[in-house]
Amino acid sequence: MKATCWIAPNNVAVEEVPEPKILNPRDAIVKITSSAICGSDLHLLDGFIPTMKKGDVLGHEFMGEIVELGHAARDGLKIGDRVVVAFPIACGNCASCQRGLYSVCENSNPNAAIAELAMGHAPAGIYGYSHMLGGYAGGQAQYARVPYADVGALKIEDDLPDEKVLFLSDVLPTGYMAAEMCDIKRGDIVAVWGAGPVGQFAALSAYLLGAERVIVIDRFQYRLRMVREKCGAEIINYEETDVMDALRDMTAGRGPDACIDAVGTEGHHASPALYAYDRAKQAVKVELDRPHALREAVLSCRNGGTISVIGAYGGFIDKFPMGSFMNRSLTMRSGQAHVQRYWRPLLERIRRGEIDPSYIITHTMRLEDTPHGYDIFKNKQDECLKVVLKP
Repeated sequence: MKATCWIAPNNVAVEEVPEPKILNPRDAIVKITSSAICGSDLHLLDGFIPTMKKGDVLGHEFMGEIVELGHAARDGLKIGDRVVVAFPIACGNCASCQRGLYSVCENSNPNAAIAELAMGHAPAGIYGYSHMLGGYAGGQAQYARVPYADVGALKIEDDLPDEKVLFLSDVLPTGYMAAEMCDIKRGDIVAVWGAGPVGQFAALSAYLLGAERVIVIDRFQYRLRMVREKCGAEIINYEETDVMDALRDMTAGRGPDACIDAVGTEGHHASPALYAYDRAKQAVKVELDRPHALREAVLSCRNGGTISVIGAYGGFIDKFPMGSFMNRSLTMRSGQAHVQRYWRPLLERIRRGEIDPSYIITHTMRLEDTPHGYDIFKNKQDECLKVVLKP
């Protein structure tokens, strides 16, 4: 079969690889009908996530049709079912899964010992996202093996098109969880750093959860235009305006009630000196992430407010404003999205017409064109926000 493979930093290729097989009784094999390139895939492309190997199959946002099924996965699933697959692989039985913390499943990462060296404890396995996180083949391919399919595959039982439900695999629940972690009260002001797909859905979700105002910070005009038109958010272009000054002015000096970092490890900053400082430290592995958005979110948030970190980080950061965080009674919440906790309620919102996630799709391509998709997505060409792949 054809699949998108990581070759080396800044090098992906569509290659022939063996088709997946049933390995465990709870497995399913899915023939993929739609897949997508995620912003966190760019961290793999750029070489910032360790333990990638040449030939690893990429992709953690995908859906399709079940063509094979292990005997223990047949409770509620059958061959021919159309399903969306959650990016965190979760067993459904461990203590974490029983608490609804699916992205830290205790049983799905066979390489937990590697992750423990970097993180202390291991999170769940993730499709196509390094050997540290399980070494699982991803879904930018014609077929994929889905472990624990009875937990990680959501059946779509109506005629909703792929484009409306595909993002239940990751970015829609991720954006919703980002907003939920803010503990929004009616009338709150929420600021979101990043107007990519997750930032867009975080802004939408903040309004759904009762925010009065949402302010989104980015530097790309087409993204800011989209989040203003589609989500109703106010916008700040950080290359044109000092973000902290603007947020003070927009909130009568108090700062936002909650701040969402939807940027993560490869943050950019308007200050050339600060950006160069973090890039240099990252290049020599002294610092593993560029936390510009996180620092700014901490310093901007009102006293007693909440910082929600949903942008992906891979390691250690420098110059975190701990004094500000501690002395001003801030709260921070974070995590990879517990997709399986959110996807059924979000599917109902899609069915009711409250959310149409398909608006973020700017490019649809054949699987063979995936390298071009990565190129325009990474370099923000042709107003690219989201690439959907059709195997």
